[in-house]
Parts: sequence; C-alpha cells; structure tokens
Amino acid sequence: MARADVFEPMEFTLPRSSATEYTQSKARPPGADFADYCCELLASLGDIQAKRMFMGWGLSVDGLTVAVIAWDKLYLKANPETLQHFVAAGCRVFEHTANGKTRSMQYYTAPEAALESRAAMQPWAAWALQAAVAAHTVAARKPAAAAKKNRTQQAVDERLPRKKSRSASTPRC
Repeated sequence: MARADVFEPMEFTLPRSSATEYTQSKARPPGADFADYCCELLASLGDIQAKRMFMGWGLSVDGLTVAVIAWDKLYLKANPETLQHFVAAGCRVFEHTANGKTRSMQYYTAPEAALESRAAMQPWAAWALQAAVAAHTVAARKPAAAAKKNRTQQAVDERLPRKKSRSASTPRC
C-alpha cells in the first residue's frame, strides 16, 4: 500500500505537433497573404520567391527582382523599353520620401484588370521580367568596367615615382 506522504510521479506527455503545424501556427508577417496571391499571379514566370523588405516585399524569379509590394500595392519592374505599356495603362510610378526628398524607382503599379487573374497578369509579368533581365545585364557590365578602371589606375600608379616609406628604424617625433 502506498503511503500518502510519498510522491509518486505520474507519466504524462504532451502531444507534439509536426513542423508544418508549428510553421502554420506562427504569426505571419503583415501582407503575407497578398504577397502569396501576387506570387500566384506572377507564376507564369516560374518559381516566384517573396522576401520581406524594408517597406514590404520583394518578388523575384531566378534572383531577378521583378516586382515589389509596398503599401498593399503591387509594383512591377519597368525600363525604357517597357515603360510605354505602363504609361498607356495609367499605372503610377513607385515613389517614396526619404530625408525630405521624394524619389522614384523604375517600378509601376500593376493595372487593376491584371490583378484579377494569372492570364491577365501574364503580359505584364513578361514585361517586368524583360526589364529585370535588362537591368541585370547592365549591372553585370559595371564590374567589368570598374575592373578596367582599376587596371588603368594601377598602370598609372606603377609609372609614378613612389614615396619612400619610413622604416622601423626611423625615429618618430
């Protein structure tokens, strides 16, 4: 017979949830549902990745940013070749204020009709990808030009007389 003053532990285990249940139960960041919806709209481009950014979300495919979400609006990447489509549709440029100055970026709102379905978004998504690829190509050329400039500067430096450096035995004042 067990004594009343002796503690006998009871075996008790809490049910463990799976990792998926845990992830789904975590609070989602603001705008995550709209970001998911925009990823579905742009899916004709391939696997769209949504990443949190300062002002909202960045949407990219194969490392190329094709769109951003800010203030609950989808902005698609544009460039001089694709800009005419956005202007003709009455899309607004992405603008923000920093340090008292209004700045704009090469992103334009998606037309309202394009937000209705993947099929309606497809041409706009293609233009955004075209602009992103063009921007990436230009950015890829810049390091090569910088490297050439560095080589030129290095050649000039080699021709200039060098200043004598102080040796360890030179006394300092």
